[in-house]
Amino acid sequence: MSKVYIPAGYVPRLNAYETQTAIGLIKHTFELNLCRALNLKRASAPLFVDGGRGLNDDLNGVERPVIFEIRETEENAEVVHSLAKWKRMALKEYGFHEGEGLYTDMNAIRRDEELDNLHSVYVDQWDWERIITPAERNLDFLKQTVIKIVNAVCDTSDTVTRIYPNVCCTLERNVSFVTAQELEDMYPGLTPKERENAYLRKNRTAFIIGIGDVLKSGQKHDGRAPDYDDWTLNGDILMWNETLGCAFELSSMGIRVDANSLRAQLKKAECEWRSGLEFHRMLLDGELPLTIGGGIGQSRLCMLLLGKAHIGEVQVSVWDGDTLRECGKAGIPLL
Repeated sequence: MSKVYIPAGYVPRLNAYETQTAIGLIKHTFELNLCRALNLKRASAPLFVDGGRGLNDDLNGVERPVIFEIRETEENAEVVHSLAKWKRMALKEYGFHEGEGLYTDMNAIRRDEELDNLHSVYVDQWDWERIITPAERNLDFLKQTVIKIVNAVCDTSDTVTRIYPNVCCTLERNVSFVTAQELEDMYPGLTPKERENAYLRKNRTAFIIGIGDVLKSGQKHDGRAPDYDDWTLNGDILMWNETLGCAFELSSMGIRVDANSLRAQLKKAECEWRSGLEFHRMLLDGELPLTIGGGIGQSRLCMLLLGKAHIGEVQVSVWDGDTLRECGKAGIPLL
């Protein structure tokens, strides 16, 4: 069953047609800003991949991909959860060099997602990946990249506000960097999401470093697959959402695993068997470039910049009866 929150007194600031036009403006503007900031070029992306190559992202390891059989090949394909690993292989195959990268329009189906104001079974994001040098595999370079992405978001927001002055989205450009362990130390009695809310109330834009590994408490801040991000060099970009009054995750990103960190993380996750899959073999054999990359939610960004209360206001998906009834009563138009 979904969990829908209706903000008190919420009224959409744009009508349906204005919203559709504004979504187009945001996507076009942000793509230009992101490409300039990170030196990216557009590439076409797969909707599904061969399930036996190890390319699909298994998220927390429990989510079920949508699987279907291809009649001509009699083999199964999986609708992607994300393109975290596919992009790295694409950079090699397309002949990209250090300092260059790609971005794609990624569309995914996450059938086990819990539905609420921020989550849908349909996922759309800008998946991006860039080749880095060995000297750039460090926390300082990660932070510099985060700042560039946040500035691209804020520049896009400025453009939207100029064209739609009744949409007032105030974002903080200065990024506060904090580790997941520091958050646990600050707020030991809170859940990870409650810690994010508490921290973002004071620091309106933040990057939480170190997602996926176990903290001192024995718990994880959040799940992260062991075979793409380096758990010591990754994190989440969050901004404060004034409409919903909560921390709002825009991006999951990080410097990717090298051979050593892949081996270590596969062992921690008790899935060393993956080292025999095509992607993992190539990485362990040094055939793939060192990279940094991530995903930036398209509907999430539109929702934030347009002050929307529900992600269904900026994307078309399937919702349960409770969501449809509650949003209908509150005057929240779901596309």
